[in-house]
Amino acid sequence: MQKHANFAEFVELTPSAQVSVARHGWRAKCLQRLIRLDLPVPQTVALPSETVRAIVAGQLPDTEKLAAVFGPDFLVSVRSSPENPEWGGPGTVLNVGMNDAMHARLTDSHGREAADALYLRFVQNYATHVARLDPDMFHDEPGPGALSSALATYRAETDEDFPQSPARQLGEVLRSMARAWEGTTARLLRQAKGAPLEAALGLLVQRMALGIGPGLSGSGTMQFADGVTGARRITGRFRGQSQGRKASVETLYLTRDPRGASLEEASPEVFAELQGYGLACRAKLREEMQIEFAVEGGRVSVIDAVRVVRSARAAVKIAVALSQDGIISREEALLRVEPRALSELLHYQVDPRGARDRFARGIAASPGAATGRIVFTAAAAQASAARDEPCILVRRETAPEDIRGMHAAVAVLTERGGMTSHAAVIARGLGLPCIAGCADISIDTRERVMRAPGGRIFREGDVITVDGTNGEVLAGAAEMLEPALDDGFRTLLHWADNVRDIGVRANADTPEDARTARMFEAEGIGLARTEHMFFDEDRLTLMREMIFADTPNDRRIALERLLPMQRADFITLFDIMAGQPVCIRLFDPPLHEFLPHDREGMRELAEALDRPLSEVTRRCEALSEFNPMLGMRGVRLGVTVPEIYDMQARAIFEAAVEASRRGAQVVPEVMIPLVSAAREVEIVKTRIDAVAAAVRTEMKAEFTYRLGVMVETPRAALRAGEIAEHAHFLSFGTNDLTQMTYGLSRDDAGRFMSTYVNQGVFAEDPFHILDVEGVGELLLIGAARGKGARPDVTISVCGEHGGNPESIAFCRAAGFDYVSCSPFRVPVARLAAAHFALLAPKHRPGP
Repeated sequence: MQKHANFAEFVELTPSAQVSVARHGWRAKCLQRLIRLDLPVPQTVALPSETVRAIVAGQLPDTEKLAAVFGPDFLVSVRSSPENPEWGGPGTVLNVGMNDAMHARLTDSHGREAADALYLRFVQNYATHVARLDPDMFHDEPGPGALSSALATYRAETDEDFPQSPARQLGEVLRSMARAWEGTTARLLRQAKGAPLEAALGLLVQRMALGIGPGLSGSGTMQFADGVTGARRITGRFRGQSQGRKASVETLYLTRDPRGASLEEASPEVFAELQGYGLACRAKLREEMQIEFAVEGGRVSVIDAVRVVRSARAAVKIAVALSQDGIISREEALLRVEPRALSELLHYQVDPRGARDRFARGIAASPGAATGRIVFTAAAAQASAARDEPCILVRRETAPEDIRGMHAAVAVLTERGGMTSHAAVIARGLGLPCIAGCADISIDTRERVMRAPGGRIFREGDVITVDGTNGEVLAGAAEMLEPALDDGFRTLLHWADNVRDIGVRANADTPEDARTARMFEAEGIGLARTEHMFFDEDRLTLMREMIFADTPNDRRIALERLLPMQRADFITLFDIMAGQPVCIRLFDPPLHEFLPHDREGMRELAEALDRPLSEVTRRCEALSEFNPMLGMRGVRLGVTVPEIYDMQARAIFEAAVEASRRGAQVVPEVMIPLVSAAREVEIVKTRIDAVAAAVRTEMKAEFTYRLGVMVETPRAALRAGEIAEHAHFLSFGTNDLTQMTYGLSRDDAGRFMSTYVNQGVFAEDPFHILDVEGVGELLLIGAARGKGARPDVTISVCGEHGGNPESIAFCRAAGFDYVSCSPFRVPVARLAAAHFALLAPKHRPGP
């Protein structure tokens, strides 16, 4: 074989040929594997990437020698074969070698109509894709005179007859495809899919399997697993006389079907042969493949085979089935499923096979899909839920007082915000589909309308669908797929638990969150935010009474009325978690969040408290802060208004005793938020110890508890050594720690974050992906100093980053004990942790 620049210009695919994915591409390697399985693959020649680059530079291979491989009077197809199938490539060109002589032979063997159709199809392809002529000139359907017209048009446009030399045709097709790969548009498209700048292309020349002729002839595709559900079933199509006379074209179902004729009935032998090829591919290629085939007079040719395109739910089912059938190992099954893809299985999803009337797009802030009627206020959402009518809460942006409305809604759509906005964070915690930052819409709350592009207007009560998985807002009710929490899903996660080496807990603020955490088999609750329990209407009034109390004793009286409610909350949490650890964060937000912000709300509050409006107004103004997130909140409230933490500690301990008496022993974990100094911990710990002693005496019961700190200020990370001397655990709250490290508000950062990421200021949104260089260094410093002072201290992360695979990799490598994330991220975290355990070196460095 001729050599050029020390490499073979082309190689015929045989079982022993020297073929590699890097040089010849994925399709060439796949076809070689099919040949090794004795599948009837038509004769194929592979051109390596070096040959293709030479073609682009103007040096064609010896096309006469290449054509000679196929003998005289050949018909071939030319296909692209990049290293990665995701990178795309030029489209296939069929029937290369078609000329007047071949047309005459096919007329004799297959009839004039079929020969005309084949020749016409090639002339049209060659003219538009190789000669680059106007496609509008070559759009005629097969019929009398169509071929003559196409040949005449080609002659008129190029001033020469259509090329008759098969070798010349082949050379021009190769040149066209090689140059198309190097085009600017093609480069940009594949780079967007992750291809390197110098991504290589191989080309394949394959003898044509025409799919025409007497008897059963045609072409089609067949796969043996459903690409949407992963279920084992045969799907595909078969098109009879696929390149022949238009009148003879008939599409058959593959399997018996009451709607029409099928390949299984028309030719049981061909159907069985294809089934056998599918099983051979599954067993030997260790994958579910889609086979492209042609049939000529009942003789089957396998033209190609590709990995079945699949949804996340199908990927799980297929990987587990392949492992259970002994085809791949459990470890490989785990690695074949992308952790983030599991989110798709946990929620309803829009069926990709259905119609989509998309009218807006925003940030896919929380996965899943839901259909409901539009409501514009939290109150309207609650009223809709009371009527058992699913609703979608549409807001410019949500605030803490919207939480009850979010609980009542089936999805959330906001005009403003981003991945870490209030709406996004709460929605992910609740498992609600959410689209944030949907700039395509404009909300008029006064008129209760939502305006969309193209002049479309949606009013309160109109039905829409929110697809939080891909950020699309659809008009009307879309077709849905149910969550796929089946045996395959559970089996895969149990396999993950057997290999991961970092714990996974859940953030759970309500009993419903805790039940979800249990359903997804979290190893306990890593963060229970108690303040969310106070926003219910009956509790909100008592909270406001406490805030307006004039003396510590008056505050204590109001809090005593809240105590049984808190105790009941904690008993429920402990009962649900059945002895698993439950970490309860003491009250964190500033008090002003529980007060009304408008005059109408203040008037209602004045009536409820029987106080003058002027006094209520003054107190609300006095509690307002210039920067409340850095003001009187967290441990600062615990030090200055200690009655709140006293009440919560009592509720926790009384609940622990009660839950232990009727179930598994409970060891509550009490977490102090927003600490920045060891003295704060000492002060709060002294009071909590006193409450614990009182409860032991009053209830005549012994119990233990663990006191810890939420590390969310840079100072706490730097002083973690002295803080750890008073704490059983240090849990990094990376949401606030990121805010304070960057001096950046997560609620406002969405306005410019995309610009910063696009211009390379930040590699990623630090509220979405943990900043391992800045915030991560604080985590490492805090963990090292904490462990240095107290070797048995537990180290964890409980911010939003806890469910992010990249962040889990960092925490695992740093030797953290566990991560805690929203309940619906627990499966993602379990699988991600398994991936890192399987892929990382066996040695784990400590902090």
